Amino acid sequence: MLGRTLQEVSAALKQGQITPTELCQKCLSLIKKTKFLNAYITVSEEVALKQAEESEKRYKNGQSLGDLDGIPVAVKDNFSTSGIETTCASNMLKGYIPPYNATVVQKLLDQGALLMGKTNLDEFAMGSGSTDGIFGPVKNPWSYSKQYREKRKQNPHSKNEDSDWLITGGSSGGSAAAVSAFTCYAALGSDTGGSTRNPAAHCGLVGFKPSYGLVSRHGLIPLVNSMDVPGILTRCVDDAAIVLGALAGPDPKDSTTVHDPINKPFMLPSLADVSKLCIGIPKEYLIPELSSEVRSLWSKAADLFESEGAKVLEVSLPHTSYSIVCYHVLCTSEVASNMARFDGLQYGHRCDINVSTEAMYAATRREGFNDVVRGRILSGNFFLLKENYENYFVKAQKVRRLIANDFVNAFNSGVDVLLTPTTLSEAVPYLEFIKEDNRTRSAQDDIFTQAVNMAGLPAVSIPVALSNQGLPIGLQFIGRAFCDQQLLTVAKWFEKQVMHVLCKKGEKEKHYKRKKKSLVTSPSDITLRNNIEELHGQNTKKEIK
Repeated sequence: MLGRTLQEVSAALKQGQITPTELCQKCLSLIKKTKFLNAYITVSEEVALKQAEESEKRYKNGQSLGDLDGIPVAVKDNFSTSGIETTCASNMLKGYIPPYNATVVQKLLDQGALLMGKTNLDEFAMGSGSTDGIFGPVKNPWSYSKQYREKRKQNPHSKNEDSDWLITGGSSGGSAAAVSAFTCYAALGSDTGGSTRNPAAHCGLVGFKPSYGLVSRHGLIPLVNSMDVPGILTRCVDDAAIVLGALAGPDPKDSTTVHDPINKPFMLPSLADVSKLCIGIPKEYLIPELSSEVRSLWSKAADLFESEGAKVLEVSLPHTSYSIVCYHVLCTSEVASNMARFDGLQYGHRCDINVSTEAMYAATRREGFNDVVRGRILSGNFFLLKENYENYFVKAQKVRRLIANDFVNAFNSGVDVLLTPTTLSEAVPYLEFIKEDNRTRSAQDDIFTQAVNMAGLPAVSIPVALSNQGLPIGLQFIGRAFCDQQLLTVAKWFEKQVMHVLCKKGEKEKHYKRKKKSLVTSPSDITLRNNIEELHGQNTKKEIK
């Protein structure tokens, strides 16, 4: 049951094959057994069991609230949750318990979802590895898959297994690990520059960033107000559409949400013919740093569309080379503004120094923030200085407009969807990842994802194959603003096709065809079996099945 998709488990609940309480207990048991992954900061066991009990009553009375009723979900720990600690993985908010739920959290609960807990992240979502929070780094479940371990043993330069574990990507790495390890069926992340799509690619999941304004940001502790979007992590595209259907819509508490009528639920048709589609391939995304494996899969994906009758065009996004610098200026500027609220007066950490207000401010922020957050605050304040404002912040805003126009021009040329890599390569070992500082890593890892946030477009990362190291690789689809349903429909078609065409090795291909499910489920199944069974014995086999 734990290895099924959200849609399949929802059907099982409706048919009485399993009860919400039984399902909740299975997930809670697995959370405890996979604690070593460090995916969760807080496990809300009592809350989840109570919600499961209420869901069970509704099912018995024939009053199910919908597809999410009784479904275990997890939430990144930068979304406010009433009565449950919300820390942003920072000393600044350690112990902070919000008095309200974020709108997206409330919408999930209103649909009967079970909140399993709050997931780990980089401090205040500033990072691309989920390695810089105060609760420690998140370990990628793929680190313990049989095929990866065997490949590492063959490497003469490989160190001991305990230090060879992989990063999840970030900053929503805890949410990605939670879904990948089967401890929940969907999870919320936040996406400011790729923080949902990046870990999805590294953990073999679907990671969806909706159009800016489609989903409410109320209750999401802000990083960059003009780019932050709640993201969705699931095992297949249909599951992402189900969650989006529950979350999308205007919110009076968030003035940036659109008020136009939205077609709900987001039911995805089965696309049989792609001959009328035009797929754009941005030539600027073919960069030297892109790994040969990702490059090959990207090319094969384009060939797949072409072989099925779609038109595949090379397009230009001419200002791409400026996007990461532009993003850095705008991101740090908004960070400096947003972090000003953490002053030790209203909520969060407060130091013991009481010599003066200024001394209290300084000591509180020094103790509460890590080096990464303080560094971004310093950079942002520098860009916002009166003498620098025009040359940095205003100029970056103008470049942002040019970047957004690049996408508009590409779509106006007849392109329906853009196809790009999600990340430069597969997930890397933690010890290799930390050789570079946070800012350098973020600049490298966000190269294909952050421009989408500056343009406010929807994007989704889909797993396509396993690398030579036995690790998942994802590709990204980018759609027109508020054409999220069209984007996910194309992604769903691709997801179904990919297991038959892009699997490079015969044994893997045989496995995928035998499963007759999306690629998303199959690699995760391998991961979980080897991870749990090897490290915790054989007792978990029945739970997985």
